[in-house]
Formats: sequence, structure tokens, C-alpha cells
Amino acid sequence: MIDLNHRERGKPVVELIDLHRTLGEGETAVEVLKGINVTINQGEFCSIVGPSGSGKSTLMYLLGALDRPDSGQVRIDGQDTKKLGDLELAELRNRKLGFIFQFHYLMPEFSALENVMMPMYKRGVPHSDAAERAHELLSSLGLGAKTHRPPGKLSGGEQQRVAIARALANEPLVVLGDEPTGNLDTTNADNVFAAFDKLVKEDSQTIVVVTHDLDLAARTDRIIRLVDGLVVDDGPTADVMERMRADGIVPLSSHG
Repeated sequence: MIDLNHRERGKPVVELIDLHRTLGEGETAVEVLKGINVTINQGEFCSIVGPSGSGKSTLMYLLGALDRPDSGQVRIDGQDTKKLGDLELAELRNRKLGFIFQFHYLMPEFSALENVMMPMYKRGVPHSDAAERAHELLSSLGLGAKTHRPPGKLSGGEQQRVAIARALANEPLVVLGDEPTGNLDTTNADNVFAAFDKLVKEDSQTIVVVTHDLDLAARTDRIIRLVDGLVVDDGPTADVMERMRADGIVPLSSHG
């Protein structure tokens, strides 16, 4: 892996300040986020959990600079996304954010290596440097022997690991995962979360995932729990899980 010692663990990298977001208009308008205040620091592995309709996806769109709040601020590495134009937002996403979705969205006509190289091409990275970086990433995720295979020749878990490598291609400040294991079986989901955990511990990578799976959320370091557009709990995973057990939300047999 490349040298990431310049990353300062514990430094605020994402700040959400009094976020409000309403979707729809007139009688159909729904206030989805009702004053969210969250700070995410370098090297944190966070999960965002909550029931359907709690605002998780809307919050992820704002975190990813794919949408703007009606009021409040989203600061990514100190930049207020609401003050940036569309081109500036696109540049911020490409330079500082990496995205992993439930479906990997790999390009089937290209190899795993070429898929990982694509974000670097957008930044003008020379071919040889992009290929070297892509190979390093795939190797670190256990795919060094399969770099030239197209996605169709890889398992579902392997495809998602290629997607992780692609998300890491430009050394993003933050990796955002929207149900990144939602389309995987238990074994492959465990492998993906193990890869996330390694990135956090070894590279101080900041990772934020939205997941409905509380067993997987229990493997993160911090849980942010949303209900009806509000943060109702936020803290170390063991503490939040204990409170959720006390409230009857998590079965007593669940780990965490």
C-alpha cells in the first residue's frame, strides 16, 4: 500500500451542522432530516442505522455531496458543500470521496484492473502510475491473481472488493458505503467488512456505511442511529448496542 502516514487520526473530516432537508413540495412535502449534528473524524469506522424512512439514504446523499441541504452545513475537509458550484462539487467528490454501493456497477467490458484505474484517469494520472496503484489495491484485497479478469469471471464478493479498490483509487478522505453488503451472502459480507476493518486500522481510512444489518453494524467502531430524521443515539458501538438491547431493539443474543 502507499504511504498514508500523513493522515492525522482523530482530525475532523466531515462536519454536519444543523442539517435540514425536505423532499417533495406542497402537501406532499416531507421533512426528512430535522437538524442533524454529527462530526466524523479521520480513521473512524462508522455505521448509520435506523428503520426505513428514518433519513439514512438522504443523509448519505448529503454526506456524499450528491445533494445539498435546505439549511445547515455539510463540511468536507473544511469545505461547505452548499457554497460550491456543480463542477466544484464534482471535483470534491472525485478527489476526497469514494463510493461503494449495494450493486457494484463495474463495467463488464473491462478487467478488474481497468475498472479500478478509471477514477484515476479522470484525474489525469499517467497510465503506468494508475496501473501500479490499481494492482497494489487489488493485491491488498486478496485479488492480486485476478486483476485481469472481467467482473463476470469474479464472484459477488470479489466484485464488491473490486468496487472497494475503485473507491480507494484516488486516496479519498472518506469512503461512503450505501448498503455495501446488501447484495452479498453472509460469508462475502463478512469478508468485505474485514477489508474495511483492515483499511481503518492499517491506513487510518475513514469509512461510513449505511446498513440495515445490525450484526454488521456491530463490527464498526461507532454507530449513529437515526429515527424520524433525528439522531437519537451516537457513540461507541458497544454502548449504542447496549442501549438498543435495553430498549428491545436488538435481541439479547446479538453480539456487539
